[in-house]
Amino acid sequence: QVQLVESGGGLVQAGGSLRLSCAVSGRTFSSYVMGWFRQAPGKDREFVASITFVGTRTRYTDSVKGRFTISRDNAKNTVYLQMNSLKPEDTAIYYCAATTRAEVYYRGSSRADDYDYWGQGTQVTVSS
Repeated sequence: QVQLVESGGGLVQAGGSLRLSCAVSGRTFSSYVMGWFRQAPGKDREFVASITFVGTRTRYTDSVKGRFTISRDNAKNTVYLQMNSLKPEDTAIYYCAATTRAEVYYRGSSRADDYDYWGQGTQVTVSS
């Protein structure tokens, strides 16, 4: 069974930084495309970033480009989200997600429906 466990959330002032981690257990980590999504109160879950294994191709939503960086350590079965220059509007629960679907293996995906496995989420709160 695949398990995803996020950590690293917390309270930070605007302009600060946090690094989220997502540890993955179960199947071979290298077969996964990994993604980060977030959900703010009263809003739908939205895509933040994704990363493939082959070529480590990355995608970002426009609002985080230049501020957030997704990376992965395949030896540790872990994916990271480095978040810099945080803004109050980044406040949300952040979810890690994984998929092994062949159609997204080489390009990644921003669609929540493409991901089959999800973590429990970690809260990020940015104060102004």
